[in-house]
Amino acid sequence: MAFDFEIILALAFLLTMLVWVYDRIVFRPKRLIALQQLSEEALAAMPKEAKERLANTPKWVAEIKSYFVIVLLIFGVRSFVVEPFQIPSGSMLPTLEVGDFILVNKFDYGLRLPVFNTMLIPTTEPKRGDVIVFKYPKDPSQNYIKRLIGLPGDVISYKNKRLMINGELVEESFQAKLPPSKKNQGIPVTQYEENLLGVEHLIYKNFRDNDLEGDWVVPDGHYFAIGDNRDNSLDSRKWGMIPSANMKGRAIYIWMHWESFFSLPSFRTNGTIQ
Repeated sequence: MAFDFEIILALAFLLTMLVWVYDRIVFRPKRLIALQQLSEEALAAMPKEAKERLANTPKWVAEIKSYFVIVLLIFGVRSFVVEPFQIPSGSMLPTLEVGDFILVNKFDYGLRLPVFNTMLIPTTEPKRGDVIVFKYPKDPSQNYIKRLIGLPGDVISYKNKRLMINGELVEESFQAKLPPSKKNQGIPVTQYEENLLGVEHLIYKNFRDNDLEGDWVVPDGHYFAIGDNRDNSLDSRKWGMIPSANMKGRAIYIWMHWESFFSLPSFRTNGTIQ
């Protein structure tokens, strides 16, 4: 990401709040006195903008504080309820396509302090099979999305393109062989339905060799996540575990697909995320 929108929004909230407080303390009492001196007719005929400028209230104060409520609503909803994201890569195919716009539930894994992501109020724990959004451990300014595979204490094994959790081979059933296409980035893939110890979802595999195999033990306070596009995903198999402090929320819904600026938005993939 070229910039961190979360930080920009937090700074906008802080700025508008400070100006709003400054206005309430310095200028609002003077405006109230000025308004009381006007007749009812003059008061009724005076535009709202003119009322805000009484008592020599600077224009910049009136302008900035007018955005406070809007910024507060956006900041509050995005920080504590639901946050929008766009899928930038094909690592979660076929579940999520490049250009999908999704909503992430920010309440599921606890209410957290914006920007710092510090836990304020614990709610529920992440569950195996959840599609999670988190701060990339190697660079927390970036947000990643993967499927949660391993919980604290789990033993994970991925060999010969098969996943094993705590010594139990994860069931999968063949669905189809898919030819190269724009969706799967020009690579022929095989689609399977995976039963992740009770959570059923689709995954892709291809026939290319890779170095994504190994055995891992998930330490306390950490999670193990991989992409549904198993042979085309840089994930915990490559860069390690996700600290619980990096968790941002659970992906719950696809609300639009818009792959590029020069294409038309589509709603063909709308629906809940499995």
